[in-house]
Amino acid sequence: MADTPSWHEKLLGGFKRTSDLLVGNLAGLGAARLTEETLDEIEEALIASDLGPATATRIRARLAEVGVERNMEELGIRLVVAEEVERSLAKVAVPLQIEAFPRPQVILVIGVNGSGKTTTIAKLAHLLKEQDYSVMLAAGDTFRAAAIGQLATWAERAGVPLVSGKEGGDAAGIVFEAVKQATATGIDVLIVDTAGRLQNKRELMDELSKIRRVLGRLNPAAPHDVVLVLDATTGQNALNQIEVFRDMAGVTGLVMTKLDGTARGGVLVAAAERFGLPIHAIGVGEGMGDLRPFDANEVSRIIAGVEGVRK
Repeated sequence: MADTPSWHEKLLGGFKRTSDLLVGNLAGLGAARLTEETLDEIEEALIASDLGPATATRIRARLAEVGVERNMEELGIRLVVAEEVERSLAKVAVPLQIEAFPRPQVILVIGVNGSGKTTTIAKLAHLLKEQDYSVMLAAGDTFRAAAIGQLATWAERAGVPLVSGKEGGDAAGIVFEAVKQATATGIDVLIVDTAGRLQNKRELMDELSKIRRVLGRLNPAAPHDVVLVLDATTGQNALNQIEVFRDMAGVTGLVMTKLDGTARGGVLVAAAERFGLPIHAIGVGEGMGDLRPFDANEVSRIIAGVEGVRK
């Protein structure tokens, strides 16, 4: 039987497209004088690699400092890219902290349908269980057909209890019941699924406001976290979603999923640079253990294609 790939190997696979794109875009731009024209080309290559204009501009400025007249190998350019990408990611690579008292810590999970929200909730539950926290799920997405059944299946797989109601039911009522049960049974973390429709923002805002009011009555500090799940394969669209949900739902942190080799993983860097929101975890596969906090140094070196190169 083949060995199961390590987390590092999964990261290499997950960011392969991003790394190949970046290395390809920078090909031929090294080993020449770093003229203004070459720096412009490098900046365009970085933007084309989804790193975002702010990061690209900063890298260009760093390279200009090195000396416009100096020759610079392609590898040297990529090492600078790795350093600057790490600078962006280091500020936001923040695992979820479970420190609410009284318990439970309530985490609202939001995101558009299809972003991998339900599976991410189960993987998050698994991750927290591995850290010895007790976890309960609440099926607050009562609008989407099969959402409750899907979450029930994943809850069973993760080995955690689920509080749910019927399809079309009152989400706030389910959340109220879940908090009562979690409090009574001494649960550490309550993860709440929410409806993911963006077509009618007003309805969604009203529902989230209602859930917040109900939570506030039970515990004024809840929800402690509002986590947005993003599909990395959507590239630029993921950044638009952060903007909408941040303004609409008071997002406190992000989880980036589907970094599986087809993804435009540079969006991770662009999101860090533009919004500065904590990125609690990234998902690089379908397995229950394939969602984890990430190391900014490791990911930045993989993205820049200098993994394994000594500084």
